[in-house]
Amino acid sequence: MATQSASEDTATQPGFTADNWPIATAMMWAGDGQPAPDAPAPVEQWTSNLRDVADAGFAYADITDSWVRPGDLNPEQLKAFGDIAKEQGVRYASVSAIRRSVIQKDAWEDNLAYSHRTLDAAAELGIGVVSFGLHQALTPQQQEQLWFWTVQGHTDDPEDKEAFALAVERFQDLGRHAAENGQIMSLEMYEDTYLGTADSSVRLVTEIGLDNVGLNPDIGNLVRLHRPIESWQEAHAKTLPYANFWHVKNYFRDEDRAKGQWFATPAPLEAGLISYRSAMGTAVASGFQGVIMCEHYGGDSLSVCATNQDYLRRHALPKRPHTAPRSLVTQQTTLSKTA
Repeated sequence: MATQSASEDTATQPGFTADNWPIATAMMWAGDGQPAPDAPAPVEQWTSNLRDVADAGFAYADITDSWVRPGDLNPEQLKAFGDIAKEQGVRYASVSAIRRSVIQKDAWEDNLAYSHRTLDAAAELGIGVVSFGLHQALTPQQQEQLWFWTVQGHTDDPEDKEAFALAVERFQDLGRHAAENGQIMSLEMYEDTYLGTADSSVRLVTEIGLDNVGLNPDIGNLVRLHRPIESWQEAHAKTLPYANFWHVKNYFRDEDRAKGQWFATPAPLEAGLISYRSAMGTAVASGFQGVIMCEHYGGDSLSVCATNQDYLRRHALPKRPHTAPRSLVTQQTTLSKTA
């Protein structure tokens, strides 16, 4: 099922403005909404979750697969999942499939199959944006921490040409499938993977070489690390020309380099280390026209995301129509035509 483009030609059509830019909330806060394979859809839970989304002022939601894995729903469950969103006046703008690396040695085949199922389920829901990554499940030690990013996760993706080539090949496979469905595919930046630095991320997406495959420049994943990091300004300058979807979040960060100490905790977008006013300006100038997904860890995540949406519309996104330049992967976002 092909999705419908929000604009047929972004080289000639004006881009989004602060008033109509598609901003979605992550659904991590909603907990586990995944039914058993043959169980009835959890209608009450999904209804409650999406009613909260609408009440918080969001017209769009990202299907974060820690909440619901659309690729694992049976046809009846998937239909109910789509119908409930319509009833609550919420559109599914995107799917973020996380921690299912297609090059994980002991699980890549299952993860690749899951990723293909996710693309098709998203297409059935009319969703035109799907994000994947190379990060793996949290380790037991990470699960014991207040903030999981304060300890080392899985070991680095191997530094050899064959492993990198496998990542390229498998993402090309997914990217071609996404293109057949009329979808944009985005790759989420995450530490200690081939998407762990600006340079390696650009290298990977360039090697993949498909017009519908771009980057999800989630620099927040790197800013929060308790270790030295690359400049967020330089990372954005390198990656934003390849961005077609964007997880946005922010962190307070403190460094004492003399003592070798680094600290980070979650922050609202307007208060943390990253200036999203500056970052959005760079992104729009680079041709970015993708869905923006707000996420936040800790506290009342949904309310913080709602505050972040308000900040983006008031202070960071363009107020007047502008011509959106077309680059390799910055075609204007696709959104659901069925919601």
